[in-house]
Amino acid sequence: MEPPNLYPVKLYVYDLSKGLARRLSPIMLGKQLEGIWHTSIVVHKDEFFFGSGGISSCPPGGTLLGPPDSVVDVGNTEVTEEIFLEYLSSLGESQFRGEAYNLFEHNCNTFSNEVAQFLTGRKIPSYITDLPSEVLSTTHQRKQTPVTRMCVDSLFQGRSNLGASLRRRTALLPAERL
Repeated sequence: MEPPNLYPVKLYVYDLSKGLARRLSPIMLGKQLEGIWHTSIVVHKDEFFFGSGGISSCPPGGTLLGPPDSVVDVGNTEVTEEIFLEYLSSLGESQFRGEAYNLFEHNCNTFSNEVAQFLTGRKIPSYITDLPSEVLSTTHQRKQTPVTRMCVDSLFQGRSNLGASLRRRTALLPAERL
């Protein structure tokens, strides 16, 4: 019996604030944050991510964010590309439709965590997945939640909608992709 093929799984981590969170979070939130994290999963020679446009893919490092700020080795998977794309199509029709996107509660990091667990059985680092609850738990944030949510949502709205422009011709639409 041949050993199974193993495919590397990487987590690409981007700081959307480009260092501003580290400098401004103590003033704005009363707490030090190292970054505002956007993540994606790289497997089978493509980068997969979630935003308000749904699930998208591009060549690794091919988003408008450029190269990632860091790369985390999540592990290896035996899941073939065909099975993986079927899984993504299913996610795209259910819990990761574009309209389900929410900056604080159901975002790119939620997607990356779900996919990492499917592929490797491992979660992504907690400093990424815990960030929204850290922000929402600060005294400053509790006082300003409606206003801050509106500002942050509008700040990142442009970035969230980039998903549509970043889709390749092989976008993960059920009828087209599989």
